Amino acid sequence: MHLGRPGALHPLTADSLRAALFGSDWYDLTPAPEWGDEPNDWHDAGSLADEPVMFPGTGWRWQGLATVVEGRTWGGNLEVLHWLLAADRVAPAATLAGSVFLMETSEELPPAVEVYRMLRNLGERGLLSGFPAALVGRAKAWEFGRRLTPAEKQTYAGEQRAAVSRAFAEYAPEAVLVFDVDFGHTDPQLIIPYGGEARVDAVQRRISVRY
Repeated sequence: MHLGRPGALHPLTADSLRAALFGSDWYDLTPAPEWGDEPNDWHDAGSLADEPVMFPGTGWRWQGLATVVEGRTWGGNLEVLHWLLAADRVAPAATLAGSVFLMETSEELPPAVEVYRMLRNLGERGLLSGFPAALVGRAKAWEFGRRLTPAEKQTYAGEQRAAVSRAFAEYAPEAVLVFDVDFGHTDPQLIIPYGGEARVDAVQRRISVRY
């Protein structure tokens, strides 16, 4: 989707994609100076020449111990992970222990209570306790079928962060959490290597990946 972003590919998306395709060293992710979750309507050809509406960046939100975590990434879209759990298509917790957990939610805008329940189920399977750090994608809070107001979007995102914090407090209280990282269903989309190396530095507040 982001390769076909109306107007132009976002510079941060382009830079991380270039590093993923042509680099092999550590790459520092960058908090987006602007972000968006209200895409142009692909059914309106006239809108595709204009870049989508963007909002001022808010930076990353850090929570947890001031420590440095390195590990292989694992995770993905939370709703899909929940389906995989239901189908018993997830590796044993011991195999995934030590991973940097990636999670983000979709344009279906799952409510906070469901986000908590899905994470609780990962916790009951012994997965959350094995993750020393989690990168949480910025919550998409607008879709054509649910056009939330700016205030409603802020509330939705805040409730989702609280749900994630609650689950980790119960199952992995010492994990480092970083919220509003720009990957998943929002714009720009930083490229994070799935199964690749990630370093979450809560001392310097830096996130680095190696492609």
